[in-house]
Amino acid sequence: MDKDRIVGSAKEFAGRAEGAVGDLAGDAQAQASGKAREAAGTVQNLYGQAKDAVRDAGETAAGYAKDAYDKPAETLRDGSQAIAKKVQDNPLGALLIAGGIGFALALLMSRPARRPPPRWRYYG
Repeated sequence: MDKDRIVGSAKEFAGRAEGAVGDLAGDAQAQASGKAREAAGTVQNLYGQAKDAVRDAGETAAGYAKDAYDKPAETLRDGSQAIAKKVQDNPLGALLIAGGIGFALALLMSRPARRPPPRWRYYG
């Protein structure tokens, strides 16, 4: 758990308490200050949650990459099986995708080479 989440939750709680005290005392400034502190705490808490989510996603991706590196044949077999299942489930979609990829490759390969612009020399 990220420290921003803890600090944000504490600020949010303190803001609620300050707002409640402002409500009881009828102090508009304390109410506004409490709302501002509560909002700041909520933002900091959400920031901490986002940092946790990014950290978890990075660790998960690193774990997948390590597994793929440690067991390349198994990873290739699993990927091939997943692709074969997708093709079996939707053969028309797979055919359209393969045709689109072939068309794009044909366009890239049949394109004439780029020529540099001519160099004109002006003598004057």
